[in-house]
Parts: sequence; C-alpha cells; structure tokens
Amino acid sequence: MQFGEKKLDKNVPIPLYFQLKEMVVAAIKEGSYPRDSLLPTEKEFSEIFGISRTTVRQAITELVQEGWLYRVKSKGTFVSTPKINQDFISKLVTFPEEMKRSGKVPRTEVLELKTIPAVDGIASALQIDVGAKVIYLYRRRFADEEPIVIVETYLPYEDCAFVMQHDLEKNSLYDVMSEKEETEVYCVKRQVEAVEAKACDTKYLDIKKGKPVQLFRSLGYNVYGKPVEYSIARYRADRNSFEVTVFADQKK
Repeated sequence: MQFGEKKLDKNVPIPLYFQLKEMVVAAIKEGSYPRDSLLPTEKEFSEIFGISRTTVRQAITELVQEGWLYRVKSKGTFVSTPKINQDFISKLVTFPEEMKRSGKVPRTEVLELKTIPAVDGIASALQIDVGAKVIYLYRRRFADEEPIVIVETYLPYEDCAFVMQHDLEKNSLYDVMSEKEETEVYCVKRQVEAVEAKACDTKYLDIKKGKPVQLFRSLGYNVYGKPVEYSIARYRADRNSFEVTVFADQKK
C-alpha cells in the first residue's frame, strides 16, 4: 500500500487520526511496511493527506503505545514486531498450541526444576500445609526464538511427583499432568495486572527495568475442584496482547 494512493474521508464522523491509524496498520498487515522499515515523517503524512501534524502525531503516538511502531531519536518512526494475539486468558490451551495457532514456533527453556517447602502464599493457594513439599518449575518461553514470557509454577509434590520424570522442555506441563485424572487441569482461574519490569525480566526477557509487564496469576483445578497448579507468568507487554470474548447477560 502506497499512502499517496489512499485518502482520508473528511465527510464521515470518524476521527481523522483514527482513519490514519487504521491505514497504517493495514499497510503493516499486508506487508507494505515490514518489520524495522521506516515510515513517512509527520510532515510527509501531513502533506500526503492534507491534515495537521497534530493529527498525525496523535495517530503515531497511539500506534507506538499499542506496539505497532517504535521511535528512534533523530532517525524516525519504524515498524515493530507485531504483537502475538493470545486468547488463553479465556480458554484452556497450552503454550505450544497457542503459539502454533499464531504462526509462531514455540520453545521452552527450563531454568529451574526442584522441590521446595511451601511458603504461606503458595500453601494457601494450593490448600496445603505451610512447609509441605511442592515442585517449583521455572520456565522461559519463546516465540520464533524471541523470549516472551517467564513462568514460575508450583505443584503439590504429593500429587505431582511423577511430573519431575518428564522432559518439560519437550512436553507440555498440562499434557503431562493429564496422564492422571486427579492432576489433569480441568479449569483455571486467572488474575491479570500491569506491573513494571524488574531484574528477572531484564535478565530473561531482554527488556529494560521499569518497562510494562503483564502479570498473570493462574490457579488450576482438577475435575473435583482441588487446586493442583499455581503459576505466576510475566509477559512482555510489547510483544503480547490478550483477547477476551464477552457475552451480554441474558435477560429473563
């Protein structure tokens, strides 16, 4: 898509900055502007479409905030790596399945796998005694060899000791746990919040301290309603977006 071939419609009640945003995103999606390619300047956009630079600036700023673009001082505005759109927040799906569905090649690196005594918060989540043995699994997960999430997982050792005999870099944890009915994850409750990147994110996710991270706390239950997995995942906000489908309440 060449921007000079397109026009903004000034006769419809759709803000011009929003129309420009949609046009830029369309150009990126169709491949006219691949990753790391340079976009026209604010002045050039203003001249092409006959709009103010303030309007252009608003569109570009929002696209930067949304992760479509990035700025380099004194050089210009460039196309970012597209975010991975995930819907696992509303569905029970494994990481490899989610990545393959997004057209990405998944990979998992196990950073730690050991047994530890459960501290108060972990014990409370898993409904076990403080000090009881739990499996601690710490993983870094990749999409096309780019690290996008680190996950700390806690499993009750008494129920899940067999998990430690599996290669969790090659096998999905949920697939392994499904070998037994009492440990198969039947449903998950998730909480999400935005936090700032800390040292572990800088080390394992290649982002700067203070950058935004999407923090997920997930508690997995078996078919009998017993908690069998507690995970804390930290996703790069610049590489991930999450989709939820919401239905209206049915009026009686």
